[in-house]
Amino acid sequence: MSTDEETLARVALTWLAEPGTRSVHRLVDRLGPVGTLDLLLDGGAPDETLRATVAARTAAGDARAVAAEALARADRLGARIVVPGDDEWPARVDQLRELRLPGAYRRVDTETAPPLCFWVRGSSPLAEAFDRSVAVVGARAASGYGTHVATELGYGLADRDWTVVSGGAFGIDAAAHRGALNAGGVTVAVLACGVDRPYPMGNAALFDRIADTGLLVSEWMPGAEPLRPRFLVRNRVIAAGTLGTVLVEAAARSGATQTTHRALALAKPGMVVPGPVTSAMSVGAHELLREYPKARLVTGVAHVLEEVGRIGELAPVPRGPQRPVDLLDDDARSIVEVLPRRGAVGVDFLAARAGVAVRTALRKLSMLEELALVVRREDGYALAPPGGTGRTGRGRHGHDQPTHAGEEGRR
Repeated sequence: MSTDEETLARVALTWLAEPGTRSVHRLVDRLGPVGTLDLLLDGGAPDETLRATVAARTAAGDARAVAAEALARADRLGARIVVPGDDEWPARVDQLRELRLPGAYRRVDTETAPPLCFWVRGSSPLAEAFDRSVAVVGARAASGYGTHVATELGYGLADRDWTVVSGGAFGIDAAAHRGALNAGGVTVAVLACGVDRPYPMGNAALFDRIADTGLLVSEWMPGAEPLRPRFLVRNRVIAAGTLGTVLVEAAARSGATQTTHRALALAKPGMVVPGPVTSAMSVGAHELLREYPKARLVTGVAHVLEEVGRIGELAPVPRGPQRPVDLLDDDARSIVEVLPRRGAVGVDFLAARAGVAVRTALRKLSMLEELALVVRREDGYALAPPGGTGRTGRGRHGHDQPTHAGEEGRR
């Protein structure tokens, strides 16, 4: 049996039954794609729903002829078909065999089998593009905040040689794609329609840019329409093919949250960017954080890479600018703390106020002089003048020492 026959059969099966249909996938495992196609066309589908679907499709045309025309059309478009066993096949999507969503009852949540084939437009190898990839998804009606964050994530990930994967929609998806393109990186748009008719059409120029340097990918043959359920079916590929999914913005019932649900169900990192609690576009994102303990809050590229990168690739802990006093030991810091804002005080007074021995105070004051945090005067020690490192480096607890403290020290 030729490889061409098997490829034709896979395309025909995807036309007869929507991608993700588990009963079809089980038959392909057992009988192969050609044997499964023969069985279905002979009316031997294992369940009534599938038999009815196949009957309806075959009434509209011959499955093999439709598949052959699709392959010819793809060739004219410069697109290609990728099937399991090809060097380009992204093996990670086969994890969908194990995907089970708790409480699922709708078809889009239960029919989550791996793809039978991919249609690909673009020169990058599909498996290589998915190998180091992160999904960035979110609301179509994105806020300015969400668009900014998605663009920064897309740019930062691509700049570090990670592929940015999304769905090509308006809003967050488009911002993530553009960020990656602006960084000169690879980005992949996983579509819910044919690669020759990307949806939405308002992003046509963006899709052309993606095809030039990245990839347009779909399970549906060229010419296929962007039907609403297909977007939800498509989301499982984004979740499974990448190493983790970042949700930037999502309303209460956003389809973007479903991609993150699928990533978490596959034991992959599901990451959420927090938004304003007053924003309707962050309600779904925040609820996902509350509902799933394994979902991780991320605020930038460093956090994302900590979740999906190599072991030990940790994000830096956010810190304010380092001050000279941050390097001091406890005794030296105590002495700086009790020095008055104005005037000078004697060593005995300082030692008593700081709770250290006089000899310790003298030793620490000498060090503080070298650091230009204090100055020695005839009447004692004082903080360094304004504009010096001592003035800006000194940490206080929200209150000032009384100005007469210096007078007490001289008594």
